[in-house]
Amino acid sequence: MKLFQKLLLAPAALGLMAPVAASAADLNIAGVSQYGASADQVTSITQFSDVQPTDWAYQALSNLIERYGCVAGYPDGTYRGSRAMTRFEAAALLNACLDRITEVTDELKRLMAEFEKELAVLKGRVDGLEAKVGELEATQFSTTTKLRGEATFDLGAYTYGGSAAETQAPTAKTAGGSYGPGKAPGKTQGPLYNAFTFNYDVRLNFDTSFTGKDLLRTRLRAGNFAQSAFDGGQYRITKLDKSFESSAGANIVDVDRLFYTFPVGKELKATLGARVRNTEMLAITPSAYKSNISDFLYGTFGTSGVYNKETGAGAGLVWKQKVKKGQPYLAAGINYVDKNAQDGNPNTGGIATDAGGGSFLAQLGGAGNGWALTGAYRYGQCGSDIRSGTAYTYAASRVSCATLDGGAATNSFALNGYWQPSKSGIVPSISAGWGITTFNDGYDVASNVYDTKNAQSWMVGLQWNDVFVKGNSAGMAVGQAPFTTSTFSDATPYDGNYTWEWWYNFQVTDNISVTPALMYQSRPAGQNTPQGETFNAFGGVIQVGFKF
Repeated sequence: MKLFQKLLLAPAALGLMAPVAASAADLNIAGVSQYGASADQVTSITQFSDVQPTDWAYQALSNLIERYGCVAGYPDGTYRGSRAMTRFEAAALLNACLDRITEVTDELKRLMAEFEKELAVLKGRVDGLEAKVGELEATQFSTTTKLRGEATFDLGAYTYGGSAAETQAPTAKTAGGSYGPGKAPGKTQGPLYNAFTFNYDVRLNFDTSFTGKDLLRTRLRAGNFAQSAFDGGQYRITKLDKSFESSAGANIVDVDRLFYTFPVGKELKATLGARVRNTEMLAITPSAYKSNISDFLYGTFGTSGVYNKETGAGAGLVWKQKVKKGQPYLAAGINYVDKNAQDGNPNTGGIATDAGGGSFLAQLGGAGNGWALTGAYRYGQCGSDIRSGTAYTYAASRVSCATLDGGAATNSFALNGYWQPSKSGIVPSISAGWGITTFNDGYDVASNVYDTKNAQSWMVGLQWNDVFVKGNSAGMAVGQAPFTTSTFSDATPYDGNYTWEWWYNFQVTDNISVTPALMYQSRPAGQNTPQGETFNAFGGVIQVGFKF
């Protein structure tokens, strides 16, 4: 670095000449000659009687003397730093420094000759890199789009126990969703999904930005979970967050997302899409629990009546208060998603029709460094289900709209929050949520089969980061997915199910993770379990994740 510092001295000296304004008439030729003479050059700043350590340029002058040795004073031992400098005096100083630059140049030439072979190799490598960069630019996929991929393998099984395990097998899965044991008239009984399975879910995100602040996301997705317990086909509460299969069948690629997000001013962000999810248009993510396992405990934050992951055509707005980094802020968001917006028949679809299956979601909250607190509300039209729950309560939200009174809808509320410690340690992050859903009178017509008027849900999740090894994490959560708390018929409900999960995440590399997990459901069929009988489910899975 010293060689380069010396080479930089010449332009620095020329910069010193710029403000010089003295005229030739003021010049003392003898003084200039003496100023530029080598006999008057100094080797230490202490040789100047009029330069003090308190002077603002003391350190800069000291560096010029000690490093470059090209600063001279006047015969009387002064530097006269406050005196205006003539152009001839500046020329004398520059001339003295140029002598030193010549020495540096000779030294640099010697070094270049000594390392000639190494420099040639480096030049060849640089030329090769430039050629490769040029080739990549010429053949790249896009200058505006990046591909982010994620593949998930799930190996595991559920086993079922209790007195009703053999006699109360669930009904076969239908297009209308899952039904609990013995509660779906005209449906045939099916076997329990308790075989060991190997399923996959793959997602390819094409993220495009035209301005650097916007995002056009196109996601392709495929999987083969439909006949697995991990898809929740028999008991919705057993569904994993990352489980998918196209309605066209296994191993079929779907356009799973297609939406555009862009800023509107400094505090607003808007989203518009033909395939967008309501939980992707939130102002604040209301949970710090990140197991990536349970769809209820992790995917819907324990409040699936509100955060029901409705997907379809939709739009949303998010507002975030602009504050300095690290300071608490307020945020709010609203969005509308219609799952049947592409259907032109008003009896089965369309935007804002009775059969559109629309969801309106609004969220308000505050967040800061390591904490958040949110409240949210969702209005769901007929056909827009509550995502999770006991087999009994979930099925109530999936009743065919054709059998309900017009205007059948749900109103759901949720409170969520979390706290995270500033450093990893024995104290975990804590996430919690509570929700309530009310089915309006339009659902009363179906009460002879699914007699649910109100349902509640909750969860508490604990997560520890950097467990045993930095980057690894562990956690557990417990909760109750939506279960019936009151009925249209005023009958006493005996619905309910407790769900637990325990997991440990091995971060093998930045792009590969392995997560073994255990899950337990105390009563997944809820009220569909005959009174006096027991029915439970215990599952285990090893989830392997790849990101690329």
